[in-house]
Amino acid sequence: MCLPPLNRSRDPDLTYIERTSESIAQVLRPGQLIVLESTTYPGTTRDVVKPILDRTGLVCGKDYFLAYSPEREDPGNLQFSTQSIPKVVGGMDPESSARALSLYGRVMDQVVPVTSCEIAEACKILENTYRSVNIAMVNELKLLFTKLGLDIWDVIDAAKTKPFGFQAFYPGPGLGGHCIPIDPFYLTWLARCHEMPTRFIELAGEINTAMPLFVVDRVAEALNDVGKPIKGSRVCVLGVAYKKNIDDPRESPSFKLMELLSHRGAVVTYSDPHVPNLPRMRSFDVPDLSSQELTPEFLQSLDCVLIATDHSAFDYDRIVSKAKLIVDKRNATAPYAGRATAKIWKA
Repeated sequence: MCLPPLNRSRDPDLTYIERTSESIAQVLRPGQLIVLESTTYPGTTRDVVKPILDRTGLVCGKDYFLAYSPEREDPGNLQFSTQSIPKVVGGMDPESSARALSLYGRVMDQVVPVTSCEIAEACKILENTYRSVNIAMVNELKLLFTKLGLDIWDVIDAAKTKPFGFQAFYPGPGLGGHCIPIDPFYLTWLARCHEMPTRFIELAGEINTAMPLFVVDRVAEALNDVGKPIKGSRVCVLGVAYKKNIDDPRESPSFKLMELLSHRGAVVTYSDPHVPNLPRMRSFDVPDLSSQELTPEFLQSLDCVLIATDHSAFDYDRIVSKAKLIVDKRNATAPYAGRATAKIWKA
């Protein structure tokens, strides 16, 4: 099953889970095990999936079995395979748990049993909210350190030499992917249902959501510094995948960057070797564009290059030697700055 999206008020839209459960119910047979893997809020398996399956007249834990096991993956990270990542499993009842553990135990290196579906569901939300909050912290520190004239990348490099009590997170142009920009809001919605505020989580979401505007402001500053207005300037966004070295553009902040730049009158292009054509997006109005090859002639024709996703396939040596102006949100040009002919702004 897929990740449930959010509606305009940031409430979970469980239509896909409900329809899939209804489809399963039409063919559900005694003895079958159903496992929900969609990231969702605690209680979805029990309160949404189970009632639909129960309409068949089959009894959960006796006739059919139901469990929850969250997806865990890190796209582009070759250090981990799907098989090697510990698999958390929680069943609706002891027999459902036993059967789910037996299933995953045959294909996963390590299976981690928990005592309920709700704990397994909450586990996934905790993992992604942890990342969202920490990324928001470094994004906010990025804004502060920029005003103080400090390079946050240097600060983080120094801090991560501490061998305990610190994990490095890095600033970016906003959150992307199908989980981290969305999952924490499942918790805020659930908290509202229980008349409880979740100010910390919501603040992190606000900070991360605001980052594309900060980046575009930095592009405007950089162009102004060389005597150009943003209106009419030729700006190429490097990378539309939400993460380096992958082809997944879902919820990528690059689309918001292109929207904001276009609204300010910039002539926007993009380059991404993993995304040859801009796909239609649920949340963004994007033009029909194709990825541009970063030839010396193309780079020299631009007024600004905005590095939004630091793919390894980009020839940064060529970029810094041929481009006139670079706004680097990923610190990708740091190793090449000594021989750059471009003016480089760290965003």
